[in-house]
Amino acid sequence: MEYKSNRNVVYSCKYHVVWTPKFRRPVLVEGVDVRLKEILCDVAAETYSDVLGMEIMPDHVHLLVEVDPQFGIHKFVKLCKGRSSRLLRQEFPRLRSRLPTLWTNSYFVSTVGGSPLAVVKQYIENQKRV
Repeated sequence: MEYKSNRNVVYSCKYHVVWTPKFRRPVLVEGVDVRLKEILCDVAAETYSDVLGMEIMPDHVHLLVEVDPQFGIHKFVKLCKGRSSRLLRQEFPRLRSRLPTLWTNSYFVSTVGGSPLAVVKQYIENQKRV
């Protein structure tokens, strides 16, 4: 197992995160998915987080990410959803007309570590093949 560190903490905090557009509408298509991946990778780089796996489905997002525990997964998800909502709604006007907000307020998060990590990563990568 590999560990990361900052000034105060040595850690291995990996999370499987899933969230959906408002009303679970299948709007993450036709370029929105590609742009969303770019935005999420930018947020990860800025927060010194690592995206270990990602799949954008038409009606939900799967993200496998390692986040510094002092920054926190809640803050990371909030930043991802907030920035992506703002940018995607600016760049894709159809998202403004179809939805009052892009994302629901909720999300799923589960810690992942050790041997299940490979299983979760494979699950995320196989989402589009199912």
